Amino acid sequence: MTRVALIAHDDEKPEMIDLVREYEDVLSKFDLVGTGTTGKRISEETALDIERKQSGPLGGDTQIGAEVADDRMDAIVFLRDPLTAQPHEPDISALLRICDVHDVPMATTRTSAEYVLDGLAADGDE
Repeated sequence: MTRVALIAHDDEKPEMIDLVREYEDVLSKFDLVGTGTTGKRISEETALDIERKQSGPLGGDTQIGAEVADDRMDAIVFLRDPLTAQPHEPDISALLRICDVHDVPMATTRTSAEYVLDGLAADGDE
């Protein structure tokens, strides 16, 4: 099954919820993973099942990166706030590096997330 991680900085969590609601039918066919708070919000505000890792400051992004390294992740949506990210929020640089090393797509904006999710959905239809 296609495995997708969902991560969002604090200011981007509402945008993530909006994206997940829009793509709920597509995402319901995937195995979903999220960092602590993002995953909690998704599970509370949608009908989707999502495996919750630790919150970002406690290493949830690192846990997801380990899944990338173990070839257990197909894509990551990491909606980040490039202007006002707080020190306690997950750092994208290590996660981006491991995704590049293992050729796993990571979307960091709403538009790129839509392209990645549409592509994964099309792959599943073949």
